[in-house]
This record gives sequence, C-alpha cells and structure tokens, in this order.
Amino acid sequence: MSKILVTGGAGFIGSNFVRLLIAQTDHEVLNFDALTYAGNLENLAEVEQDPRYAFIKGDITNRDEVEAVFEHGPSLVVHFAAESHVDRSVMDAGAFVLTNVLGTQVLIDVARAKGVQRFLHVSTDEVYGSLGASGKFSETTPLQPNSPYSASKTGSDLLVRAACHTHGFPGIITRCSNNYGPYQFPEKLIPLMIANALEGKSLPVYGDGRNVRDWIYVGDHCRALLEVLARGRDGEVYNIGGNEERENIWVVRSILEILGRDESLIEFVRDRPGHDLRYAIDASKIASELEWNPAHDFAAGLRETVQWYLTHQDWWQRVRSGSYRDYYQRQYGGGQR
Repeated sequence: MSKILVTGGAGFIGSNFVRLLIAQTDHEVLNFDALTYAGNLENLAEVEQDPRYAFIKGDITNRDEVEAVFEHGPSLVVHFAAESHVDRSVMDAGAFVLTNVLGTQVLIDVARAKGVQRFLHVSTDEVYGSLGASGKFSETTPLQPNSPYSASKTGSDLLVRAACHTHGFPGIITRCSNNYGPYQFPEKLIPLMIANALEGKSLPVYGDGRNVRDWIYVGDHCRALLEVLARGRDGEVYNIGGNEERENIWVVRSILEILGRDESLIEFVRDRPGHDLRYAIDASKIASELEWNPAHDFAAGLRETVQWYLTHQDWWQRVRSGSYRDYYQRQYGGGQR
C-alpha cells in the first residue's frame, strides 16, 4: 500500500479519480486542493469518512503549504490541480500562468527534494493546437497551443519534461481528450447544455458548432491514469483518447433528443477567440504498452451522463448558485481532516 498525493482532487476529473482509488485500490489518498471555483468537496462526500482518505486545503503555488502536505509522506503524486476553463483564460490569463506553471514547478521542486517514486502530470490534448480535417495527435506531435490555458499547460508539461531530463525526475505526462461524465462543472459544454435545456434556457453554441472534439468518459480516463501510475515508463508521454470524434452541434442536438427538448433552444453565438477547429487523439501507445482501451462509446456514455444530471439536479443547482462552496465550512469547520 502506497500513499498518494492527489492535487486538485476536488475537481471534476480529480474527484472521479479519488473515488476510483478508494473503491478499487488499497492506497491511502491525500487530497490537496485550494477549493477555487471548480473545487467541490461535495463530489467526495461518499469517501470522506474512509480512513484511507484525507483532505488538506492548500495552494500548489505556496511552497510552505506544499512542503507541509509532503510531510505526510506520499510516495506517489498525481497532479490534476490547474486552472482549466479556456473562456476564463481568454478573459484573464494571469491566474493560469500562476497556478499551472509556477504551481507545477513548486510541486516538482518539493517532490524532488522528498524523493517521490512517481510524479504523474495530467495534461490535455489542447497543448498540440488544432488539427485540420484529417490526422490525429500522437505523443510526438509538436506542441502548438492556441489559448492562454493551453499555453500554460504546455509550460507545465515542459517543466516536467525538463525535470526528467535534467534531474532524472520520475515524471510521466498524460494528455487526454475532452472528458465528460458525473460531477463536471456546469461551465463545460455537456453539463451546461443539459442544465440549460432542463431549465428551458437557450443553449449557446460557438460559431457554427462544427468544431470537433474527441470525447472520453471520465471513468475511462481515470482507469487509464491508474494503469500509467502503476506501469508507465518514467519520462514518457501517454495520449489518452476515446476514439469518439463529434462536432459540438451533434453533441448539443443529441442532448436535446435525449431530454425530449426542441432544437429551437439552440442559439449560435459569436465564436470564441482562437477556437481550435478539431482535436483527435492517437491512443495506440497506451493501448499497446499498457493494454488500456476505453470501455464507453460516446452515445451510451452521453445517455448515462444525462441521466446522472437528471437524478442529481440538486448538485448542479447548488453549483450554479454557489452554495456548494459552503460545504467545506459545514463539514470541516474551516479546518481539515
């Protein structure tokens, strides 16, 4: 049994990963999260009484707080913590540089000093830039980020790479396609469209809706991360994709069809600056080396996701109102467990 430090474990992917660790492994889990707008401890209510789980509130950019959490003795680090909303980065890139670049370097420095056995850095396919009508991103595709968010993630990727090559740091980088599933913050495409449709509000779609993303169910992504953590090779990059390319407008129309709502709710809006046209992941490396493949096809996974949001309307309504942020005070009294 190892002790794993999960940064950003109260976010969408991080909380799904923490629940998987508790359910399917014997690891002890330290969840280190600053609880910014997308960090929601309600996501982890079902595991917070487990003796193998502990939450510690802290900021990865604060070296003193990072050093303090490493005093608990984690031997493995899985690094999710990041500012991740592209639209917010377009409005103000400063927080993205601070958290994603500086914060990652602070973690690397302390992890090196403490001699961790493995540092898994969870990144994104957006670092590769945009594809044309054909082709896929491989691990050797040049990095060409087009948004402040993806530029900051590229910076963090390169810092991990540099630590591996300069210091022999036991780092691994994963780059994943678009995730969907339970507990996703309602600013993202799929939960936003579900919530707006249920409330009878317009569904804003950028441009003509023809931008293409490769979708992966969050549980499949988390299973892949477990495989990389256990059997991946230090210094390597592993792409993780769902092999499910869909135009945004197809996704939106499918959600309306599942919910029985009319397409008149769709409202095409001015496109986002620098909006990448198409992403697609070549995940053959992780499939061949670690024998991982996604278990969910997108059509079935989307129906499962819509059903989750239907039966958890209280969750996303609390997120939309901001009341979810009171959970920390209620459960932890401003302290930590």
